[in-house]
Amino acid sequence: MTSSYAVSTTNSTAAILLEGVSKTYKHFRLENINLRIEPGTVNGLIGPNGAGKSTTMRIMMGLVNPDSGNVSVLGQPISSHEAQVKQHIGFFSDDMRLYKSETIAWHLQLVRSFFPSWDDQYAKQLLDRFGLIAGQKVKGLSHGQRVKAMLLLILARHPKLLILDEPTNGLDPVAKQEVLSELMQIVNDESRTILYSSHNTHDVEQISDTITFIDRGRVIASNDRDEFLNQWRRFKIHADTDWQTPAIEGLYLESTFGKLRVFTLDRYSIEVESQLEASGATLETSEALTLEEIFIAAVARGRKENCE
Repeated sequence: MTSSYAVSTTNSTAAILLEGVSKTYKHFRLENINLRIEPGTVNGLIGPNGAGKSTTMRIMMGLVNPDSGNVSVLGQPISSHEAQVKQHIGFFSDDMRLYKSETIAWHLQLVRSFFPSWDDQYAKQLLDRFGLIAGQKVKGLSHGQRVKAMLLLILARHPKLLILDEPTNGLDPVAKQEVLSELMQIVNDESRTILYSSHNTHDVEQISDTITFIDRGRVIASNDRDEFLNQWRRFKIHADTDWQTPAIEGLYLESTFGKLRVFTLDRYSIEVESQLEASGATLETSEALTLEEIFIAAVARGRKENCE
């Protein structure tokens, strides 16, 4: 029987849409997650360990049911079209396992039998690029080789959507770059969408169009990568003890050392330096932040605001 199911690929339809999604566990709560991932984009989900990245991705895959909120993937509610939509999703998680007593070739044939979109030629190319031997048994593979084998099985299906939960976690620098390089090649196909989670900002920065920061179960910031880098700034100023901070939106005091004060700003414009100096302060430095520095500053802000 032929299914009438079709994945929506119109530009107006989000590849992933989470609206007001919450999930409560005994010692953790995912709180009111709103997230929209556009088709044909590469999206980074950055957060510390235990921030809620894996729970969010498992909800997207229908592996965890949210307590509240709506979830749709590739234009379909994941709860009602789970089996069909998963044909078009490649999901990676570090706790996924291959059969230790079987070879890579055995796994290739197994996955090939389930997915009509399987590409034998691409699978052979990935074997070569990843330095894998088809006849080798899984039990003889290193951690990095097992990760690359799992990614091969996912990528050779040509899924429309890749949901990758910490795919480079624990990889040595060479293996990590091999994986990132392959993902960057996939980026060239503008019809495919990637959501990539990590606590490593450098990995995400290399390939992402948009980035979302998550901490303690809450989305604390989300923006285009370049917008993050352009809008965040750190200022070091000297000011008297009775100096009043000017009313500049997004200006946040990080620390004070006597007359030295350190601020971060998430809405930078060229007028800010002159506003600070006009307030009676002496501007010592004004510097752009790396994505890692932005992430740390955003987490600090979010935690303070959540406690207030």
